[in-house]
Amino acid sequence: MAETDNAQMPTLQVLTQYTKDLSFENPGAPESLVVKGQPQIGIQINVGAKPMRDGSEYEVELKVEAKAELNGKTLFALELVYAGIFRAQNVAQETIHPFILIECPRMLFPFARQIVADTVRNGGFPPLMIDPVDFVTLYRQRMAQQAPSNVLAS
Repeated sequence: MAETDNAQMPTLQVLTQYTKDLSFENPGAPESLVVKGQPQIGIQINVGAKPMRDGSEYEVELKVEAKAELNGKTLFALELVYAGIFRAQNVAQETIHPFILIECPRMLFPFARQIVADTVRNGGFPPLMIDPVDFVTLYRQRMAQQAPSNVLAS
């Protein structure tokens, strides 16, 4: 491949990543730490993005909500917004939307997963290991729910 061909290849660069918001509640402690039984755990994951600066940089947010309940009582509730600033270059305008909303969260997910596991463990519970996420399916579901004109809005 010639050097000029390489210059036109789509690239995605992580400029920074960070915890934007983190909340953990353990409302029944210390009693909730010794309960017997298998709690019901609900997890929701959402992705949002907005363009920055000259349009080649994007802030992408991966939002994770997790809640454990047993016998109608909340054992713990966690909310995390983990974000990154990404620079996309040489990406066709018609493909930038899926490129940003699939590839960026895919890169952020392992870090967010670790924060969730550590936070839940530090709250006195076994670490919550979130299963891998299919961001292509998540993107398709989101596009089916909203009009594509809301391009990179959160």
